[in-house]
Amino acid sequence: MSKDEKSKLKTLLGYGIEHNREHSLELTELVEKAKAMGEEEVACEIRQAIEQMDKVTVLLAQSLKKLGGEGR
Repeated sequence: MSKDEKSKLKTLLGYGIEHNREHSLELTELVEKAKAMGEEEVACEIRQAIEQMDKVTVLLAQSLKKLGGEGR
């Protein structure tokens, strides 16, 4: 992998990490809205989706760190 390709990969991983974190925050707001509407099952499923997204974010951060970037 060339230096430019590695740099691009690190940049894209960093973008993916931040993108996922932003979506997790947005989805957390949806959990609260669903709960306020009495939709506990929906809120639970959204929470589960957030947990899965957070796991993906951790894996992306590990990959970025292995490439010499900040694991954020």
